[in-house]
Amino acid sequence: MPFDIRQLRYAIAAADHGSFYRAARALDVDQSTLSRSILKLERVVGVKIFERSRAGVTMTIAGRQLVRSARPMVASADKLVATMRAAGQGRAGGLMVGHYSSVSAGNLRATMLGWRNAHPDADLDGVEADRRALFAGLDTGEIDIAILLGDASHDGFRHESLWSERVMVALPANHPLAERDLLHWTDLRRERFLLTAADPGPEIRDMLLGRLSLVGVQPDIRMHHASRETILSILGDGLGLSIVCEGGTGARYPDVVYRPVHSEQGPVLIGYSGYWRRDNGNPALRRFLAFVRDRYALSFDIP
Repeated sequence: MPFDIRQLRYAIAAADHGSFYRAARALDVDQSTLSRSILKLERVVGVKIFERSRAGVTMTIAGRQLVRSARPMVASADKLVATMRAAGQGRAGGLMVGHYSSVSAGNLRATMLGWRNAHPDADLDGVEADRRALFAGLDTGEIDIAILLGDASHDGFRHESLWSERVMVALPANHPLAERDLLHWTDLRRERFLLTAADPGPEIRDMLLGRLSLVGVQPDIRMHHASRETILSILGDGLGLSIVCEGGTGARYPDVVYRPVHSEQGPVLIGYSGYWRRDNGNPALRRFLAFVRDRYALSFDIP
């Protein structure tokens, strides 16, 4: 890569503070170091990111696009570093669970809390990151098990279906559809959906495309480089709807309500699967898998 995360972090700080001086103070680095790094970044990408003046700095049009795209990259890097540090400090019998879903409610939260209560001697830790980072953590052994949406196999990892949760629509409390106890896909075809570009946003987008697309007509889906929490926090202003799994409904946002989606067969469900390395010898992982198998009456074997 022609630039590094540190340069992106400096550019984001300068954009947030409107000044190289204030950004350098916030990051506890020399202003000259920050300024040179941003100048080098501008040379690499071939455009000016900031307009400089005595009053401070302002972003150019290209700079706004770069900073907008850089934020999730830096956030993912920070999460990955936190994952590696937490795993490196793990004690014997510890378990690292990776996920990219909310744990404010639902089966993932209940499973982790139930495991803690049943195995107080085990050190359970969790990390939230995107799918790519989680599989990288599995590959290096820093993560014991990743719990993700869907049921797709991945080379080198064993996977098993674990549980399902209801698909929910998050919508403004004053939206006409909020008066209903449940919604059908046909109710949603003319609505605008706001989703995060981070995982599992793309998977939810694909589900909406499959369920709502008509011949010659595609659903209105807007992908944003913002967290799901940020998107849910602005829905109350009437900007659109969003889709969450049942595990995300424990968090409440101003003027936002949740309604389940139904098809002709009943509630629409989305499955979760666990992924782990076949050669992972962590005893805590085997105990966790046995706990999940018994909790959800599953039948997979555990070596």
